[in-house]
Amino acid sequence: MVIPETIDTRGSDFARLAQRISDAGLLDRRPVYYAVRITIAALLYLGCWAAFVLVGDSWLQLLVAVGLAVVFAQFGFVAHDLGHRQVFRRRRPSDVAGLIIGNLGVGLGWGWWTHKHNRHHANPNHEDHDPDVSPAVIVWSTDQVARSTGLPRFIAKYQAFWFFPLLTLEAWHLHIASFKALLDPSAKRRTPELALLLTHTVLYFGLVFAVLPWDKALVFLLVHQGLFGIYLGSTFAPNHKGMPVLTKDDKLDFLRKQVLTSRNVRGGVLTDVALGQLNYQIEHHLFPSMPAPNLRRAQPIVQRYCAEIGVDYLQTGLIESYGQALRHLHEVGAALR
Repeated sequence: MVIPETIDTRGSDFARLAQRISDAGLLDRRPVYYAVRITIAALLYLGCWAAFVLVGDSWLQLLVAVGLAVVFAQFGFVAHDLGHRQVFRRRRPSDVAGLIIGNLGVGLGWGWWTHKHNRHHANPNHEDHDPDVSPAVIVWSTDQVARSTGLPRFIAKYQAFWFFPLLTLEAWHLHIASFKALLDPSAKRRTPELALLLTHTVLYFGLVFAVLPWDKALVFLLVHQGLFGIYLGSTFAPNHKGMPVLTKDDKLDFLRKQVLTSRNVRGGVLTDVALGQLNYQIEHHLFPSMPAPNLRRAQPIVQRYCAEIGVDYLQTGLIESYGQALRHLHEVGAALR
């Protein structure tokens, strides 16, 4: 895919699309859907912890760890939707629910992550502005490779092979980053967020080590958090990885900036549930406050409109999306091999 260096702003293109989406009623809230979804997720969450206590001192706890990894990720998807105000239109109920599910439920700083994620939405795949393509460990462009030093430079050489193994550390990274962000005295809602995060941490580690001997407890933690990280990373990787990385020289209007840097993953209901409906990434980036169940209905409207105005719209299968992302990572590191 080639992006012209300069494209005049064409905000009216997005305005016409937004009118079609609005006329179809796809921006309307879906309270019943979210009430059912959150209830199911909460019951599964409590059910997994009940199973953990009932199973007791047994290596069968590794099966519970797998189930909890899936439930934690599904809680993360709900927190994501709350951050975009897909569930509630008003800020306060979104904040309260987000703090309970994010900080208390899964141990991730909801306020910190939401702020970071909104920066990503404002400038997806932009080298200078998108925190998701900062070269902290993985490098995403040849320019970043050239500037890389230390660990990122070491990893970059064969980073396509390192990518999934590194995801086993992603959940730990998010937990630590959450605490680090809340140690800043200027952090918003610092006291309640930190209190909920500490409560989660104490209850989580306290319960695990109270029920299991230290060897089984450590393995449980590694499996649970490792799979949680892989699951989260595997749902976000297809969305933008391997798509064009923008720089300050790229001048794109809102619609093209969002569409050209995003990739959709086709699939049925199971794919939608497994990926938290973020497989409709193009539609989500164009209309971040659109309730998740409406994204599937918006997809053909957006795809047809992009064809009308001559904007590339990429949609592929799940396996191929990983292939595209990994091939991009391998090509980026070619200069070091």
